[in-house]
Amino acid sequence: MIELADPLFLLLLPLPLIAMRLLPGDRARGAALAVPERIGKGMLAGAGDATPVLLRKQVALLLAWGLLVFALAGPRQLTPVSALKVSGRDLAIAIDLSGSMVRDDFHLNGKQITRLQAVQTVGADFVRRRAGDRVALIVFGSDAYYAAPFSFDTEAIARRIEEATIGISGRATNMSDALGLALKRMERSEAASRVVILLSDGISNAGATNPRGVARLAADLGVRVHTIALGPRDLADSAPGERGVVDAATLRAISELSGGTSFRVRTTNELQAVTEALDRLEATDSDGLAAEMFREFWTYPAALGGLLLLWIAWRGHG
Repeated sequence: MIELADPLFLLLLPLPLIAMRLLPGDRARGAALAVPERIGKGMLAGAGDATPVLLRKQVALLLAWGLLVFALAGPRQLTPVSALKVSGRDLAIAIDLSGSMVRDDFHLNGKQITRLQAVQTVGADFVRRRAGDRVALIVFGSDAYYAAPFSFDTEAIARRIEEATIGISGRATNMSDALGLALKRMERSEAASRVVILLSDGISNAGATNPRGVARLAADLGVRVHTIALGPRDLADSAPGERGVVDAATLRAISELSGGTSFRVRTTNELQAVTEALDRLEATDSDGLAAEMFREFWTYPAALGGLLLLWIAWRGHG
């Protein structure tokens, strides 16, 4: 149903008629030319009756005025828009970009891929399903930094995950700073729920803070930390000095201390299962606020009115 945004503009419609009624008309002034009677009758007969032409011009001007006034009134139509699901959750995803993420010991669709490629494929899909969450992306190696601040634009966050590059934050593993950076931003958050997902495939070997201490701070702040230990080999059952192993015990302690859940991932299928489990743990199906969106139609009468005025001007010079 069409409605008007500013119907009071319609009060301007009779303005030209009022002006024609109240304002004095112009009278032609000039010198008279005396001609013989026979010639004068011929001139009058050739001129014809100009009344119909003048009437058509007045009607066209009134129609153009009506179209422009109608455009000013703002014709529009309410368009139903499905409500955005708003979870009231701040979700920070911290991804390990240390040197060990280059190891190609994962498989996807029968092809051998690196750990980072597995995380990019599965992680980007996970983020795209988080509509309603305010999501941020933290990447860490020797240092940690925000690759994307908190935003409802999950598509943009997913693209950042897909574009992540090993080595941009150093090649060591600094879990403490990654978690601390997330907590620093969440400390000022007014979200009803605050969650960190920390994914690492190594041993925390950088940073001055103990990861367990940061996990206790997360618990004090009411932030849950879910951890994902990624990689086929575990520090607990590996040979001394073996490279490319993950410290699952530390990651498990971080989640337990903060009230989160820990996951152990050795294959791409297990990583996919973890994201589905996280979807259940941190559901996004809460109701959102409905939005009223209007489709504007004022451009159509405005364009018609403008074209009509151009036609009148062209006819006047023709």
